[in-house]
Amino acid sequence: MKLLINNEIDPLEWQQLIDASPYASFFQTKACYEFYCSLSFLEPFLIAVEENDKLVALVCGYIIADGNSIKQFFSRRAIVPGGLLLHPEVSEQAIATLLTHTNNQLRIKAIYTEIRNYFDYSAYKNTFQKAGFEYKEHLNFHVATPSVEIALKNLSTTKRRDIKLSKKEGATITDTKNETDVLAYFELLNDLYITKIKTPLFPIEFFNKIILLPECHLFAIHLNNELIGGSLCVEMPNKILYEWFVCGKDGKYKNIYPSTLATWAAIEYAAEHNFQYFDMMGAGKPDEGYGVRDFKAKFGGELVEHGRFIHINQPVLYTIGKQAVKFLKRKK
Repeated sequence: MKLLINNEIDPLEWQQLIDASPYASFFQTKACYEFYCSLSFLEPFLIAVEENDKLVALVCGYIIADGNSIKQFFSRRAIVPGGLLLHPEVSEQAIATLLTHTNNQLRIKAIYTEIRNYFDYSAYKNTFQKAGFEYKEHLNFHVATPSVEIALKNLSTTKRRDIKLSKKEGATITDTKNETDVLAYFELLNDLYITKIKTPLFPIEFFNKIILLPECHLFAIHLNNELIGGSLCVEMPNKILYEWFVCGKDGKYKNIYPSTLATWAAIEYAAEHNFQYFDMMGAGKPDEGYGVRDFKAKFGGELVEHGRFIHINQPVLYTIGKQAVKFLKRKK
């Protein structure tokens, strides 16, 4: 058993693990890790385990904090989008070694670690729990994309109507990397996060840099040369298209539904390019009402519950930070 950190991981062996793993996503690729490394506002981490001279487990994520120095101190968290990258023949001991070392590396830097699963890790739940991780239920939608015709047929009647009306009224779709579009999209998304979602959004640097990746797409919705919505996606080529962010000036124009059209544009792209499915990247907790879930449910996807694993590195600060976030949301 051998631990590897950052540049100690051989790129060829990393790619071989991705090719073999049923848990491979964009978020465990070298391209994603290098993207994290390019950002000034977060600290990436990359840890892997080698077993019998073969790479069998890997974790890729980042540490991030928000606001001024005081708020940053109480909001330090480690996020692992996608979950662990695991070989089909990985041993429980190798996973436990990876989780234990991850906890040790992050226990001072981050108040908690959150692993956001985009696959079913239930077979390893006991291993995570033995390493101190608590399982939290979290929903998501996977939209099958075998063809454009089938994907369109699986939409709700209202969504098909909204798409048709939006196009009829002059809304257009562009897969764009234009800087002006990216800025307009960020401003629209940022307003949504400030007024409705009320959680921190990545700064403009994130959007300016991710759009440069060949794996990234911004499906922009325009009306009379104005960007009125969009879906920012990243892809695991020929496998999965992930919708990281979506927004639109919904309700502003008669018979035009920018968020719906943007999400459909991404689904259509996935179907046209032989992706297995479109991942909507989250639909909230099962026991909480969630308007976004109602929106996503009408795109014909399968509701899945792959959950999240949470490890509390600093319990006292975690409790204080949780209460502070609740207070700030009420204040807004």
